[in-house]
Amino acid sequence: WHGFSAGSALMANGAAGIAMLSTHMSAAAGSLAWMTLEWLRFGKPSGLGLITGMVAGLGMIAPSAGFVSPLGGLFIGLTAGGLCFFSLHWIKRRFGIDDTLDVFAIHGVGGMVGSLLTALFASEALGGIGTLAENGIGGQFIAQGTGVLAVLVWSGGLSFAILKVLDKTLGLRVGIGDETEGLDISQHNEQGYNL
Repeated sequence: WHGFSAGSALMANGAAGIAMLSTHMSAAAGSLAWMTLEWLRFGKPSGLGLITGMVAGLGMIAPSAGFVSPLGGLFIGLTAGGLCFFSLHWIKRRFGIDDTLDVFAIHGVGGMVGSLLTALFASEALGGIGTLAENGIGGQFIAQGTGVLAVLVWSGGLSFAILKVLDKTLGLRVGIGDETEGLDISQHNEQGYNL
């Protein structure tokens, strides 16, 4: 993650260093926010939660790493840890989605909010490189929001169509017997682990 955040500067200079530092700050803050919320809600933190918070921080800083200051990265990471923690638990309870890696709650929500927060934290007044759109933060927020909406409509619509075709042809779920036996054996005739 540090490679593509810093590497997006296309040279080894101060801009790459700031992108790497803001990425690192966001990952660390996301871990700490997630760990704190887990501690408060469940009585103890978990290693998996700490790592998930880190990934949330990385996902949310990805759209803005080269545009915000390290302090902006810290605030984005804190937001990521908290927002993604609550979105993950809400999505699981509300929709009962079978998403092993919680991709939408972490990367989807984090990426969308991170794109929108770029408008705020890219502002020179907050240490960023400055907004590119007319009308400052407001104009940049509209530009970022338009991009988020376009990607959401395109990705959501195309994914829905692809999943509908797959469901009608191959099916999206295996049978309960196959799931109980394990997909390694039922689908691939191989055993993943010899315990």
